[in-house]
Amino acid sequence: MVGNTYPYTVEDWLEDIVLASQNNLDGFVLNVGCEPWQKDRSADCFQALSQTTLPFKLFFSFDMSSIPGQSAEDVHLLCEYMKSFGNHPGMFRYQGCVAVSTFMGEHLRFGQQTLDTAWGYVKRTLEEIVPIHFIPSFFIDPATYPTMTCLDGAFNWNGGWPLHLTSKSPRREIECPELKSDRHHLRHLAGRTFMAAVSPWFFTHYGPDTWNKNWIYRGDDWLFVRRWEQLISIREQIDIVQVISWNDYGESHYIGPIKGAQPNSQAWVDGFPHTAWLTLNAYYSRAFKEGRYPPIEHDQIFLWARPHPKDSTASNDTVDRPTHWQVTDDTLWVVVFATSPAKVKLYAGGDHKKSFHVKAGVTKLCRSLKGGKGVKVTMERKGAVVAHCAPHEFRFQIRPEVHNFNAFTAASC
Repeated sequence: MVGNTYPYTVEDWLEDIVLASQNNLDGFVLNVGCEPWQKDRSADCFQALSQTTLPFKLFFSFDMSSIPGQSAEDVHLLCEYMKSFGNHPGMFRYQGCVAVSTFMGEHLRFGQQTLDTAWGYVKRTLEEIVPIHFIPSFFIDPATYPTMTCLDGAFNWNGGWPLHLTSKSPRREIECPELKSDRHHLRHLAGRTFMAAVSPWFFTHYGPDTWNKNWIYRGDDWLFVRRWEQLISIREQIDIVQVISWNDYGESHYIGPIKGAQPNSQAWVDGFPHTAWLTLNAYYSRAFKEGRYPPIEHDQIFLWARPHPKDSTASNDTVDRPTHWQVTDDTLWVVVFATSPAKVKLYAGGDHKKSFHVKAGVTKLCRSLKGGKGVKVTMERKGAVVAHCAPHEFRFQIRPEVHNFNAFTAASC
């Protein structure tokens, strides 16, 4: 989210690029809006990339919830980005053309009559500068794809979360979502490029006086890991995977460090690091790219949890509990990497533990949380602790001051 990088320097971008590359990410998709300064921050990003020899790439996702697109002249903002960066060696090219994506845009016509002619016009105009491979995220029924000539592919942005769940959803449906959304896109793309989404979480908490966004998608059941496993199972059908997101703090699905500028999301972001997910992502990103799960090279524990019971009433919050709060569980989610069989203990305060015997490899575990208590997970082998994760910053608070359905994450060394 370039909109969250207003105070970034070239050095900030360089730190992010190096960190992302170290964790098996191949590039950044730069979500840009209408503000002129976002082009300056994008220039800083390309400059930072030029200072490295990393095989890291960049491409743009034009945020059409922000960028105007009613008149034919509105295409000029998109053209300016292509003029400035389209021929940069760090630009990601797919099938020999510069990749271009969007967030939304299905409601815009650029002075044309239909969605297809509108974006056909945009694509032709951009191709006067550089060849384009157009992979937008349009929130439309994929059944319309066969009639659209402007598309080189599509990005299933909504595929990262089980959006359809409500408090009345059957338990089996909550716990075992399928790849129906992706398959629906693939069926109608008929061989055109498919970009899938993977994301660890979703919570946003803005009141009517700001963006009026206040809901969650269920991120339980080890969503990040389970979604990666789904995509790896059909990797032959997927061309690109986009991780949502590096730094979208407002929607709580960031996996990078908390830095830059926040969109007034400090109340639910500050003190809630997500970089444990970045480390976890590195394993699955590598598995997707290589077509096999890498060997586990050292024992490691990953954990995450929300900070208060889902039905708590906050004492100092002007915004209600988020929509769909009922679909989540008051649960500690744990993933362990074990080099050989081990005993894993999950603690929720004091000696209140739950023990598991795990095999070598990756194991998903969970247990209920206890009010007012912290959490701890240990991995033991032959009576010795070989991995340990006990974040002292985390407490499961019974009486929170604000509603916070973000996740706190941690990992052992």
